[in-house]
Amino acid sequence: MSCPQLIIGLLLASCCISSAQQMTGRVDRILVLKQQRKMVLLSEGKEIKQYRIALGEQPVGPKQRQGDHRTPEGSYTLDARNPHSQYYKAFHISYPNTEDLEVARKLSVKPGGAIMLHGTPKEFAPPHKGDPPDDWTDGCIAVTNEEMDELWIMVRVGTPIEIKP
Repeated sequence: MSCPQLIIGLLLASCCISSAQQMTGRVDRILVLKQQRKMVLLSEGKEIKQYRIALGEQPVGPKQRQGDHRTPEGSYTLDARNPHSQYYKAFHISYPNTEDLEVARKLSVKPGGAIMLHGTPKEFAPPHKGDPPDDWTDGCIAVTNEEMDELWIMVRVGTPIEIKP
């Protein structure tokens, strides 16, 4: 390959870098809108990407106790990554927060935990490419594995995530 061909090839390759790779580290906040089954990635207050999501099997209302199959509502942080999760890759969500612990204490129940933002297991086949299956988690937030790969590049541990009804 001649030098001009190599330069043209490198320029073409650099133009084809995925949008996820171009946005590395720019996501500074995540907003989840449960009722709309939507997750929005934000950078400096501007939407940069959104995803259709699957939630817990009982999606209405905030998580209050272990085993209720509800997705929490409130302000949290993505505080860890698990590249070997049983649900492809996963970010741990910092549930329960102080308010969640207080609600559980008042109800005399365990708040639960291990709430994640994750992909899907191999046995789940979405009905349409790019769609996660209908609500199926134990209270987590799920996207497709392809989308999880994008998130893995764009989102850092420590990113705030707000989950609204």
